[in-house]
Amino acid sequence: MKKTIGITILIIPIMWVLHTFSKNFMIDPVFEKFISNKDLILADPSLWIFMIRIHILLAILSLLTGPLGVIRRIRVKSIRFHRWNGRLYVLSILLNFIPGVYVSFFATGGWPSTIGFLILNTLWLGTTILGYWYIKRRQVILHSRWITRSFFLCFANMTIYIIVAIAHNAMNFSYGTAYTIAVWLSWVLNLLIAELIIRQKTFL
Repeated sequence: MKKTIGITILIIPIMWVLHTFSKNFMIDPVFEKFISNKDLILADPSLWIFMIRIHILLAILSLLTGPLGVIRRIRVKSIRFHRWNGRLYVLSILLNFIPGVYVSFFATGGWPSTIGFLILNTLWLGTTILGYWYIKRRQVILHSRWITRSFFLCFANMTIYIIVAIAHNAMNFSYGTAYTIAVWLSWVLNLLIAELIIRQKTFL
């Protein structure tokens, strides 16, 4: 069971990274389709595109380094690799806070979505900082728990994509409403999954 979960935690981020990179840097590099779904006019589209690209690239880095840090078998094989991988993971999230907050103010769905994204960004940063704080004080269990929470928040974008597809395409919610619902559920659901994983001690 643990081996299956470990493989899944490796495969899903890689697949999502490939999807995200190809969609936003190859298929639609100017984000034309994404911008067309917004219910507001961007004051400076070029700045927004620059910030969203930085946001996506840093999120990709966290999705690639995250699984390598939380899976026990990889972690115990080389503690030196684990430490450097962890530093990259933490740095990717610290640097992502500003572009994440910036793009939040232009979120589809207006202020309800913006507030949801601001909470998500704060939770992502906070859980990551706490994870780093505890490992610096050699409190390994608390470090593992907070980094697990941080790691599952990395999947927020994927969760939003899935919920929007269900709510908008299958349940006929307006795109803006579906997006707002997805933003709030993205961090609620992923934190709930993280708590279940922590309680089961599946890969800590």
